[in-house]
Amino acid sequence: MKFFRAPLFYIIIALLLSCEQGIDETSFAEIEINYGDDLAVPAGFDGRLLIIFAANTDSEPRFQVRDDVKTAQIFGIDVNDWHPGEPVRLDDNAYGYPVEKFSDFPSGTYSVQAVLHKYDTFNLAPGKTVLLPMDQGEGQHWNRSPKNLYSVPVSIDLTDNLKAGITLTEEIPAIEPASDSEYIKHVRLKSEMLTEFWGRDMYLQANVLVPHDYDPSGNTRYPVMIFHGHFPYTIGGFRTEPPTADPNDNVYNERFGITGYEYIQQKEAYDFYQRWVSPDFPRFIVLEIQHQNPYYDDSYAVNSANLGPYGDAITYELLPHVEKMYNGVGEGWGRFLYGGSTGGWEALAVQVMYPDEYNGCFAACPDPIDFRAYTVVNIYEDDNAYYQEGEFMKIARPGHRDNKGHVSTTIARANQRELALGSNSRSGDQWDIWQAVYSPMGEDGYPKPIWDKITGKIDHEVAEYWKENYDLRFIMERDWEEKGEKWKGKIHIYCGDMDNYYLNNAVVLTEQFLESTTNPYYAGEVDYGDGQEHCWNGDQENPNYISRLRYNTMYLPKIRERLKATAPSGNRLANWGF
Repeated sequence: MKFFRAPLFYIIIALLLSCEQGIDETSFAEIEINYGDDLAVPAGFDGRLLIIFAANTDSEPRFQVRDDVKTAQIFGIDVNDWHPGEPVRLDDNAYGYPVEKFSDFPSGTYSVQAVLHKYDTFNLAPGKTVLLPMDQGEGQHWNRSPKNLYSVPVSIDLTDNLKAGITLTEEIPAIEPASDSEYIKHVRLKSEMLTEFWGRDMYLQANVLVPHDYDPSGNTRYPVMIFHGHFPYTIGGFRTEPPTADPNDNVYNERFGITGYEYIQQKEAYDFYQRWVSPDFPRFIVLEIQHQNPYYDDSYAVNSANLGPYGDAITYELLPHVEKMYNGVGEGWGRFLYGGSTGGWEALAVQVMYPDEYNGCFAACPDPIDFRAYTVVNIYEDDNAYYQEGEFMKIARPGHRDNKGHVSTTIARANQRELALGSNSRSGDQWDIWQAVYSPMGEDGYPKPIWDKITGKIDHEVAEYWKENYDLRFIMERDWEEKGEKWKGKIHIYCGDMDNYYLNNAVVLTEQFLESTTNPYYAGEVDYGDGQEHCWNGDQENPNYISRLRYNTMYLPKIRERLKATAPSGNRLANWGF
C-alpha cells in the first residue's frame, strides 16, 4: 500500500501548487494573428476577429461554419483600434463554437483561416454610439463582405507547445452593382428617416420588374406586388432567353455544368417571362426591397428601437417613390405583400402595422408570429430558452429538424455559434436579428437581450416589450375591435406542418385566434402542407422545389378577386379581367 500512497501524495501536492502558481502557459499552443502594413488605415480597425479551424479542405474554412455536426470550429474576439504589429493572441478570452475554449480544442492537423469582420462607428439619434458592420452590397455576410480582411488558409498541426502566426493579407473585393435591362430596373433612394436615426447617409434600394409595354407617359396604372425576403441582389426567376440546355443532353450538361434543377430554374424563369409579355397577362409591378442594415440582410420592414424606422421609410418614402417612377396605383388598394420565411413574417407584419396602406398579404412559412411559440419556446411562461428543466434532469430544446423529426441542432448551439460570430447581437444571423428588431435599446446602445446568450435564461421584462410591439397574433387580438374591419379579407398564411424551424406552432396558435374572430370574421385563409418542410407556400399541387420558383404568379387568382371586390371604378388597370 505504501508503494501506491507516495505517488498519489505527490500528485496532489503538484495539483495544489499548479492552482496556486498557475499552469505554465507554454504547455499550450500559441497562435497570434496580425495583418499586413499595406492593409492598414491610420485609425486602426474595429471589428470581430474570427479564427476558423476546418478538418477538411473542400472549401475555405470561412465557408464551413454551420449549424450541424459538419461545422468547422470558430473562435471570435472583439478588437478595437487594431494596428499592424499588434498581434492578437488566440486564447481562452476568445469565445468558440462548438468548442467554447481554445484550451479545450483537440490537437490535430487543421486548415486554419482568420477573418476580420470590420465595424464602423454609428452615432445614433437616441444619443448612443455603437460599433457595427456596415453592409457593402453583399447583404450582411461576414465571410464575403467587401473590405473585410482575411488570410489564405494554412495547414497547422495543432499540438502542445506549438507557436504559430497567421497574417491577414487579403481584402474581399467590391461587388459590382446589378445592371438595368429592358424589364429589370434598380432604384436607390436616400432615406431621410433612416439617415436621421443612424447619423449617416442611409439608403433604401429596390429591384423593380416593370410591366410589358410600360409607357411612362401613359394613363395605365399598375398594382404593386411587394415580394419581401432576404437581400435580393436583383430580380430573380426572370429570364428572356430559353433554357441553356436540355436536361437529357448529358454531353451538353457535362460541358456547361447544367444540372437537372438548374434547367428547371431556367425553364421556370423563361416561362415567367413568356407569361409576362403575353397579351392577356395582368399588368403589375414586382418590387423587391433591399433594406440590409448593420444587423442583418434586411430590416424586417417594421419600425424598431435598434434599427430605426424602416417600416415608415419603406411605406412612406421608398414605395411612393417607385410608384411615381413606374405609374403605380399609389394607394393602399393597389398594393399587395407576399414572401416566405423572413419575408412571410414581413408580409404579415406590414399588413398588420399598416392596415390602410396595403390590400392583402400572403405569408408563407412566416418566422414566429406568436411568441408563445417562438419556435419551441414560450417566452412569456418558460424560464429558459435552451432547456426544459425538471427537478432531476433537463432536455435541450431542438432548433432544427427534418420532415422525419430528426434534429440537427439545438437552440443553445445555434445561439452559441452566433455569439462566436459577434457579441451584442452583431452576428448578422437569425436569433440576433430577431433580438435586434424586437428588443428595446439597452443602456449600452445595443439591443437588450431577450435571454442570456450563455445560459438561456429569459428576461421576461424584455418579453413583455416584444409582446406589445411585435407579437403579431397578440397585436391583432388586442386591436381587433378597432382594426378588424381593415384586416378583413387581407390575411393569408401558409406553412408546412413539419416546418424545419417549428414555425407551424405559431401559425396554429394564430389560426385559433383568427377563426374565433367576429364583427368581423377575418375572412382570410390559413393552410398547411401535410408533412411539408420549410418553406411551404400554399401550393397543394406541386412540390416546393417548383412552387418556390412561382412566387410572383401563384397568388394572382386571389389578388384578382381582391382587386375585383375593392378597386374603385375608373381604376385604369390593365388585363385584370373586370
